[in-house]
Amino acid sequence: MESYLLDWANLLLRWVHVITAIAWVGSSFYFVFLDSSLTPPVDDELKKQGVSGELWAVHGGGFYHPVKFAVSPPKLPAHLHWFYWESYSTWLSGFALFTVSYLWSAGTYLIDKSRMDWAPPAAIGAALGFLVVFWLLYDAVCRVFGQRRNGDAIVGALVFGLVCVASWLACHWFAGRAAFLLVGAMIATAMSANVFFWIIPGQKKMVASIQAGQPVDPIHGKRGKQRSVHNTYFTLPVLFAMLSNHYSFTWGHPQNWLVLIVMMFAGAAIRQFFVMRHGHKLGRNGNPLPYALVGVVAIAGAIVWMRPAPPSAAPVAAGNATDLIAKGADNPPASGTIGYEKLQPVLAQRCFLCHGEQVQMKNLRLDSAPSVKQHAQAIYQQAVVQKLMPMNNATGMTDEERDIVRRWFEGGAPVP
Repeated sequence: MESYLLDWANLLLRWVHVITAIAWVGSSFYFVFLDSSLTPPVDDELKKQGVSGELWAVHGGGFYHPVKFAVSPPKLPAHLHWFYWESYSTWLSGFALFTVSYLWSAGTYLIDKSRMDWAPPAAIGAALGFLVVFWLLYDAVCRVFGQRRNGDAIVGALVFGLVCVASWLACHWFAGRAAFLLVGAMIATAMSANVFFWIIPGQKKMVASIQAGQPVDPIHGKRGKQRSVHNTYFTLPVLFAMLSNHYSFTWGHPQNWLVLIVMMFAGAAIRQFFVMRHGHKLGRNGNPLPYALVGVVAIAGAIVWMRPAPPSAAPVAAGNATDLIAKGADNPPASGTIGYEKLQPVLAQRCFLCHGEQVQMKNLRLDSAPSVKQHAQAIYQQAVVQKLMPMNNATGMTDEERDIVRRWFEGGAPVP
């Protein structure tokens, strides 16, 4: 029953998280586009009101005319919309999902004993430490270097260095899939913290000054804009980290930390292209296409670098279930199909620990031939295509054994 309820919690939290993330990312992308597309006002009345930029747009059968004031409008409207619940709800739902999916069963999903054999409380504390420490270091970098000359470049380089270090540590301390997600959550925490500690407080101070009839300090707008721009560069790297858990060839790679860094770098470079392209159309900056090309080349390089090695004809190592099967096989393990009698020892040695008579995680038993037949597609997908099972390969399933599962499934998944 616990597994069943956790599955429902995972599904519902993931649904909410995706919905709120779409709202947050969508509004972030829109305002970056808006700032990049504003042109000086033409109307003299707008100029007198302190408007610094305007945009005409058509969408959904109507025409829109948003304007931006240089520092503050002459008068606040009765209703002022604030953009912050999108950020907060995304982080809260994401953290709840991370808790249900990884922290609740840290011994299974967070810890890979071949990397770091520590107790679940220690692993949980270290994982939470990533979220807090990265924010503190990132915020300190912004405070110290953000307002200096060439500060954006300095901050960008230092933050990239922090992400590289965090990626290396996470991938050496935690299970690969958890490590990728943790680095994404770490950056996403900094994004939401930017909204909570800097953007919204700064905007509240600006509103308070206007309401009190006092001059508005432009530093609040500049700081908020700076953190908002940082958030837009963080977005694509975070999305990659979140989606990667479905693709084991990324986090399961021997140099998974480098895979993560390369793909996040590519995402940030591609995002730079989209940030600058609107300004390029207006003649404000050069052609940003090289940034997109750098990102594409980085991804292409990763594809070539990570390509699987050709099948090896080397003999199977002794001491695993494959040996027991291969000894009585009429055909060599690398070719042909096999029956259930040759699959069963693999399941017994690698899968019964979590899906046998004593324990049935996900309400799945693999010590029963009818159940194996019923879940043949899932067994093939999880063990062969995605290589998600055994979880963190805790039982040491070999590539030869995965090939046995493949040949059994492709042969029609026969059972007695």
